[in-house]
Amino acid sequence: MSEKKGDSGRGQRHLRTRVKTARGRKLSSTLWLDRQLNDPYVKRAVADNLRARAAYKLIEIDDKFHLLKPGMRVVDLGSAPGGWSLVAADRVNSTGAKKGKAQGFVLGIDLQEVAAIDGSPQIQLDFMDEGADDIVKKALDGHADIVLSDMAAKATGHKATDHLRIVALCEAAALFARETLSEGGAFVAKVLQGGADGELVTSLKHDFKTVRHFKPPASRSDSSEMYLVATGFRGDKGAA
Repeated sequence: MSEKKGDSGRGQRHLRTRVKTARGRKLSSTLWLDRQLNDPYVKRAVADNLRARAAYKLIEIDDKFHLLKPGMRVVDLGSAPGGWSLVAADRVNSTGAKKGKAQGFVLGIDLQEVAAIDGSPQIQLDFMDEGADDIVKKALDGHADIVLSDMAAKATGHKATDHLRIVALCEAAALFARETLSEGGAFVAKVLQGGADGELVTSLKHDFKTVRHFKPPASRSDSSEMYLVATGFRGDKGAA
């Protein structure tokens, strides 16, 4: 059957944004730009004022595991540009906008400056610097119910090296979580597929009742990123 001019399939193809060629632009840059312009999550993020497509990863993680609830205290490590903090602030009611529900708290930390977020103070620092965790603990001023980490090291192009760097960040975040989480708390952190996080998973299973890997639909299919979702923190005498 011949396709009519008004068929929906053809109409969808016409909606694709074409990237114009530009002198001096590398092919890799053109491909990245093409992907960004035609990524439905990018378009949704703009429409929903969520700053970045990564916000939907947390939305999908929370929709599956039901971690964020009004009144909870959250630490968002690697918060720039603020997508996860925005989602967390809404779901734990850190602005107090949801009347009749407990008001939570969301603290964001990133190496880059993050534009102000209502209900979520942001600290600009390198979490891997010596003493950085103490600065965050002081700002938190108490326990956390959830520690989120979407931290990622700058890619080197060498898969094994990049994986080890991500695991190092995750290990630092996990240590911070053990020292600040209240009993029953949760920890979510980005890792890369490849198996280098085996020891980390083993240690988390000692401290949390359940530890799972999850790849949210918003993670690009060609990306090796996954998230560790650890729930039911068993408690620690050294926790804040």
